Amino acid sequence: MKSDKIKFGPQNAPHRALYHALGFTDEEIKRPMVGIVSSYNEIVPGHMNIDKIVEAVKIGVAMAGGNPVVFPAIAVCDGIAMGHTGMKYSLVTRDLIADSTEAMALAHGFDALVMVPNCDKNVPGLLMAAARLNIPTVFVSGGPMLAGHVDGHKTSFSSISEAVGEFNAGKIDLEKLHEYECKTCPTCGSCSGMYTANSMNCLTEALGMGLRGNGTIPAVYSRRIELAKHAGMKVMELIERNIRPRDIMTEAAFMNALTVDMALGCSTNSMLHLPAIAHECGIEINLDIANSISSKTPNLCHLAPAGRTYVEELDEAGGVWAIMNELSKKNLLNLDCMTVTGATVGENIKNAYNLDPEVIRPIENPFSETGGIAVLRGNLAPEGCVVKRSAVSPKMLKYEGKARVYDCEEDAQAAINAGDIKPGDVVVIRYEGPKGGPGMREMLNPTSAIMGMGLGESVALITDGRFSGATRGACVGHISPEAASGGPIGIVKEGDIISIDIPGNKIELKISEEEYNSRMAAFVPKTKELSGYLKRYAALVSSGAKGAILN
Repeated sequence: MKSDKIKFGPQNAPHRALYHALGFTDEEIKRPMVGIVSSYNEIVPGHMNIDKIVEAVKIGVAMAGGNPVVFPAIAVCDGIAMGHTGMKYSLVTRDLIADSTEAMALAHGFDALVMVPNCDKNVPGLLMAAARLNIPTVFVSGGPMLAGHVDGHKTSFSSISEAVGEFNAGKIDLEKLHEYECKTCPTCGSCSGMYTANSMNCLTEALGMGLRGNGTIPAVYSRRIELAKHAGMKVMELIERNIRPRDIMTEAAFMNALTVDMALGCSTNSMLHLPAIAHECGIEINLDIANSISSKTPNLCHLAPAGRTYVEELDEAGGVWAIMNELSKKNLLNLDCMTVTGATVGENIKNAYNLDPEVIRPIENPFSETGGIAVLRGNLAPEGCVVKRSAVSPKMLKYEGKARVYDCEEDAQAAINAGDIKPGDVVVIRYEGPKGGPGMREMLNPTSAIMGMGLGESVALITDGRFSGATRGACVGHISPEAASGGPIGIVKEGDIISIDIPGNKIELKISEEEYNSRMAAFVPKTKELSGYLKRYAALVSSGAKGAILN
C-alpha cells in the first residue's frame, strides 16, 4: 500500500502519533487509507446533501475493510454566479479543485480515493485529479434535482431564466415570475435538465469512472445512498485488483464518452472538460475528433433544455447504460474498456435495456442521425467553435444575420433588455474567453432573455465565452482564437453579415478577403487590469479549443 511507507516501522512513529491524535486505532492504521473527497457546502444546492453521500461512502469503505478519511473540495454554483463577476470564478475553479486534491492526496499518502462531486467544474476538476494521481478511484455524485412544476408542466433552471425574458417582454407579470422562482428548483441536487453538471456526471459513467446511476439517480432518492455505499465497497476491490484511473480512462474510453455525449445531447461545456481530462491522461482530443464522432452517432435524447424530459425520466428509462446498449447495436462503442465495476463496458451494459423509447429513442428511430453537438469552423473561428445542435430550432440551423457587437456580457444584456435586438440580428459578445474574461463566463442570461422574448427563431448569438447547459437556441460559443488572443471575432463590426451553417459545420464573417486581411493586420486586442488569481489564470490559460487547460 502507498500509505505503508508512512505508517509502519519505528521511523514512522511520529506519523502514527498524529494518527492517534485523530482518534485512529491501531487496527484502523493498519487498513488501507481511503480519501473521500467531499464537495459538501451550504451555498450550492447540488452540494447541500453531499454530507449524507459522504457518510454512506464511509460506511461502504469501512464495511469492505478500509479506513475512510474525509477531506474537502470547493465548488461554485454556476446559477448563483451567473451574470456578474462571480462567473469569472467558475471555470477557473476546475484547476483549483484538481490542484488542491492532488496536494491533499499526495501529502497524506492515500491508497485510494472516492470522489464525491456534483456541480459543473467540480466533476471535471476531480476527474483531472484522478488522472494525475492515478491511484484506485471511484466517483459517486450528489445526484440530480427533481424537476419543478408550474401550470401542470415540469420546469428546470432554464425555465426561470427564460421567465425573466418573458417578464421583460411583458408576457408574464411579477406574480407569475415569483411562482416560477418558488417552484422551479424544488429539491437539492444538480439542476434537473441535461446541463453541465448532469452531463459530466453521466459522462463519468460513460468513461467508466462511476457506477451505474451515478449521473441519473435523483439526489433525494434513497437509492443514491445505496449507490454511495457500493462506491465505498467497490474502491476496496479496485485496490485489491490494482485497477487505476488511467487503466480506465484510455483513448478508447474517451471516444466512448464523446459518443455518449453526442447521443445524449450534453452541454457544450463537455467540449471544454473532456479534452482537459484527457490531457491529464496524456491523450489529445481535438474538435475535429468530435465532429467525426458526431457525424456517425445518432442523437437519442432530447432532455431539457432541448426537450420536455428530465434526468429523473432518463433514470426511469434505464439511464446511461441503456443509452450505451442502444449505441452498441450499431457497434459505436468499444465494449472492451475496463470500468470501476471491475468489468468491461460490454459486460456492464448487456442487460441494460431501454425502458422508455420516448425518453431514449431506439437507435433505429433517433431524433437525428447526427450527434447533439456540432463544431463549426471558418474565417470567424479558425480553431473552431461549438453549438448544441440538438437544442437549435430547425429554422435556425442555417442562418445569416446582421452583427450587433458588444465587448462584454453586461452590454449585450442591457441591449436585449432594452429591446434593441431585432429579428435578423446576430448578437456578438467578445472579450469573454478564457483569457479575455478572464474565466470564460457562461452566457445564460442573454440567451435566456432572447428565448423568453420570443426571438429564439430569429436571432443568433455568438461568443468567445461559453454557455450554460441550460442554454438553447442558435448559440455558438468557444469561438477560438478568442478576441483577447487576437482572434477574428475581435474585428467584427456593427452591421457585418455573419453566416452560420450548423449542418455544414461552418461559420463565416461575410467580408472580402482583402477587407478581412486589412482588419486583422490593424487589430490590437483590448486588455484589462487584473489582479490575484484571475491575473495568474489569464497568463497561463490556453484556448477554449484546447479545453482551456493551464500551460
